[in-house]
Parts: sequence; C-alpha cells; structure tokens
Amino acid sequence: MSDTASKAPGSTVGAPDSNRWKALVFIALAQLMVVLDATIVNIALPSAQQDLGISDGNRQWVVTAYALAFGGLLLFGGRIADLWGRKRAFVIGLTGFAAASALGGAATTGAMMFGARALQGVFGAMLAPAALSLLAVMFTDAKERAKAFGIYGAIAGGGGAVGFILGGVLTEYLDWRWTFFVNIPFAIVAALGAYFVIREPEGGRNRNPLDIPGVLLSTLGLVALVYGFTRAESDGWSDSMTVGLFVASAVLLLAFVVTEARVKAPLLPLRVVTDRNRGGIYLSLGIAIIAMFGTFLFLTYYLQVVKGFSPIKTGFAFLPMIAGMMVGSTQIGTRLMTRVPARALMGPGFLVAAVGMLLMTQLEIGSSYASTILPAMLLLGLGMGTAFMPAMSLATLGVEPRDAGVASAMVNTSQQVGGAIGTALLNTIAASATTSYIKDHIAGASSKSQQQLVALQGQVHGYTNAIWFAVGMLVLAAVIVVTLVNTGTPGSTTVTGSEEGAEDELAVPVIAH
Repeated sequence: MSDTASKAPGSTVGAPDSNRWKALVFIALAQLMVVLDATIVNIALPSAQQDLGISDGNRQWVVTAYALAFGGLLLFGGRIADLWGRKRAFVIGLTGFAAASALGGAATTGAMMFGARALQGVFGAMLAPAALSLLAVMFTDAKERAKAFGIYGAIAGGGGAVGFILGGVLTEYLDWRWTFFVNIPFAIVAALGAYFVIREPEGGRNRNPLDIPGVLLSTLGLVALVYGFTRAESDGWSDSMTVGLFVASAVLLLAFVVTEARVKAPLLPLRVVTDRNRGGIYLSLGIAIIAMFGTFLFLTYYLQVVKGFSPIKTGFAFLPMIAGMMVGSTQIGTRLMTRVPARALMGPGFLVAAVGMLLMTQLEIGSSYASTILPAMLLLGLGMGTAFMPAMSLATLGVEPRDAGVASAMVNTSQQVGGAIGTALLNTIAASATTSYIKDHIAGASSKSQQQLVALQGQVHGYTNAIWFAVGMLVLAAVIVVTLVNTGTPGSTTVTGSEEGAEDELAVPVIAH
C-alpha cells in the first residue's frame, strides 16, 4: 500500500483539492500540446526538409526520432513520476519539452532537427504519465471524475486532427519553424499554472530505488519494436534489419518480464497488467489505435493527392471527427460512465467507429465529401470518443496509488506502439494492393491521362483495402472488451474477477491515459 496514510477517513487521497478544476485547464493544455505535436510536424515536414537539406532517405527521422524516444521511455517516465512526485515530473517535462521545441524551431541542420525531436520525445515521456496521474488523484468523486476525463479524453482524441489545421495554417501563412515555436507558449502557461495551482495529494509516492535492469530492458525492447515497424514501412517486412529488430525486441521484452517477476521493486509490477480488466483495456486501446492512425494517414493522402485539397482545407475536413469525439466523450461517455458498465460503452463505441470505417471502404476517386467522408468521420469520432472515455478512466482501476504513474504510462505505451504498428502495417497493405491493381490495369491505359487515372484508382484501391483491415481491428477491439472487461460501473472501485482480490476493493483513485 501507499507509504503515506490518507488524510481523510475512508479515502486514500484526502479531501478534494478546491483548485482541481483550474488544474484541469493546465493539465489539458499540456496534453493538447503533446497530441498536437504528433501531427502538426507532419504537415510542416516537406518545407522543413527543403530548408534543412534533409534527404528523402533521412526525412523519416523527424518522425521516428520522436516516436522512438517517446515510446521507449514511457514506462521509465511513469516510474519517475511515481518516485519524484507527479507535479514535479509534470513541470520538468513541460520545461524540457519547451526547450526542445525551441531547439527544433531554430534548427539549421538535419542532425540538429533529429536531436531536438528526440529530446521532445524524452520529455514527452515524462510529461504524459505525470499529467494523467495528477488528473486521477485530484478527481476522486465518480461524477466529477467522469466529467474531467470526458474533457481530457476529447482533447486526447481530437487534438491530433486539430494539429492538421494548425500545422497547415502555420506552414502556409508563417513558416514551418512556428510548428515548433507554438509549443513554447503552451508549455510556459501550463508549467506556471501547474506550479501555482496544482497541489498534489499526499500519499502514493513510490520511493523504492529504480529498477535499472528493467529500465534498460524495457526501453531497448520498446525502441527495437517501434523502430522495427518503422523499418518495415520503408524497407519491407522481409528486410534482414527489420526481422533482426523484431527478434531483438521479443528477446528483450521477454527478459524484461522475467526480470520484473523476480526483482523486489520492479519498474512495471506485473500485477498492473495481469488483471483481466486492465489488460483488456490496454490491448483493446492499442488495437483501436492501429486502425485510427492508419486511417488518419490514408485520409490525408486521399484528400490532398486524389481530391486536391490544400493542407488547410484537409485540416478542416477532419473537424467533423473532432466534433464527434467531443460529443462521444463529454456527452455520451461522461453522462453514462457512472451508470452502465464500461464494456456497455466501449464495445458499442468501437462498433460505431467500425461502421464509420466501413463507409470509408466505399471511397472512389469521385466520392463526395458530404455524402461519404463526412458521415464516416462523424461516426468514427463519435464511436472513438464514447469508447476512449471509460477506457481512460478505468485504465488503472484497482492499482495501488504508488503504481499510478507507471500504470498510466502503460496506456500511453499501448497507444504509441499501436500507432507505430498501424502506420507501418496499414501502409504496407495499401502499397501492396496499389501495386497489384496498377499491374493488372495499366496495360489497358494507352494515353498518359489514362495511365494517371489508373495510378489514382490504384491509390484509392490500396486505401480501401487497408481500411477494410482497420474495420476488422475495431471489431476485434470490441470483442476483446466484451470478453475481458467485466468490471462494474466506472464509479465503483470493485474489480470483479481480479487476481488481486481484496487489493482491488481499495478506495483508490482511477487513473487514465
């Protein structure tokens, strides 16, 4: 249990902080900054590549350097939050992220840019778990927690699409460097607000010494896994380096599990992931993110390359999905979260998102945005918002407060790895289907315009083939939720079917991310 006793009877965290709603503003602002950064840089990449003289072969490192550092260090970042204190880790993470963003905006060479992106990933891995841990321990009332996580979930889900709009505006009307500089005011306001407003509840600090073997094995294993999928996208699944990375990742992560089962103070206590409810949520979220990230990629290319949308117009085309997420998260999820079991929201939510994906499989070159893409976006956003809301709030149900940071980091990890898998896997499926289509149809194209038409048709054919796979992923996520997640309403603290028995009936705060 926690090393510090509770202040209030019957509670592990004491009386609610009177500044908790003000604190939510700054925590949500920090989350928005991190989520925005995942997509805003993609829009600016072509301009940055030209200015800095980055080769086509190396441009992927602008994205990959961030993904490797962020995905590989998340568990370590969560453990640091548990050890140092969540507020301190949060402020340090924000400060470091701002400094790294300034370095990226001022970059004069490709190497300087790659280093800045890696540093952003390092501090993001500290910031993200600390933010959710803070949110969880500050909102202990079930209805308040539902509302707070609804707001947070909407930002987490929709912020990426907002990044497309902001990235397009900044790149088109200012300069690509502003896609980095824009993080600085976000970070300064959030850090100052956190410093003066947030009062972290006592209790829940994990003062055990760091599990260094666990840190090394988990970081190297996750880096190898994420980089393996990145290599697969660019060099193919049969590439010897790709295969070697996957083998190394499997060996390192297996060694990590064995180590965690034996050491006295593990980086990731296995009790965090072996509970069927938490395990089901981590797994279903990761699989759903595979579908979502891949679709972001295809829709961006479809709208810009096939339909001829500008970067700004493409960004605005994603707004219906953001609206759907806001409604699903803050209205449906928040209102029903304390009334119905989690799987009654998550399962149908993933299925509604799958119906939206199903509409996208009907895309053709001449498809209308209003009749096909708009309703698909709305359903996708509505379903994902409804499913993410309870998933985030239940992600560490029953976890001891001292494990809060590392448990919320597990949700980040599942999302990060899911995103890497989704981009690589679905892109590979799309590319293969496109190549096959063009090979079968190019012979009948005699003129240059006909050949260009076949090439575009091939691209759309590839996108729809990959989107069919995404539909299957969302259905699988729904099946996993219905099969594994058997806890009661999120407002309750009792986990049925838990392997931890009485420990899971403790009145502990719910964490999410």
